[in-house]
Amino acid sequence: MNENAWRAVVAALADERARAVYARIVLQQDAEEEFAVMSPGKRRRVLGALEAAGLVIPSPDGGHRAVPDVFARTLASAPAAERPTGIGRFFVEGRLSVYPARDADRRAVLEHIASRLLAEGETVDEAGINERLSTITDDAASMRRYLVDAGLLVRTAAGTRYSRA
Repeated sequence: MNENAWRAVVAALADERARAVYARIVLQQDAEEEFAVMSPGKRRRVLGALEAAGLVIPSPDGGHRAVPDVFARTLASAPAAERPTGIGRFFVEGRLSVYPARDADRRAVLEHIASRLLAEGETVDEAGINERLSTITDDAASMRRYLVDAGLLVRTAAGTRYSRA
């Protein structure tokens, strides 16, 4: 089964009549009631789509039977989602989703945030820092403190302006 097998399954089941026929077949019920309202051409297309998708196979009695493992095989053939590595595993769509437990990971995440926050030589007031941090994390005040404690952000003596260390 190829990695795009799911497309045929979804396409076959997107048709309301095909879903009704498939449901009857899965439940081992007579599908003739469903076929009775279809033209012969529609009947052929529905059965053809269900067979092509691997959802059903012809049975010796002239009907069809459901393929029991079609969904497991379809899922197994799909490529695995790529898992983020490095600091990327702590961010979702550019926002910090998990604060790292390990010191090395925490330091790398803080360095990344600091580089996104301010350009070299740039100085910003506390409201500006908080506004920028709010695009990265839900807790801007804590993150600002973490960055200062890590020595990545420097606060002026008055405590009103911040720059990169």
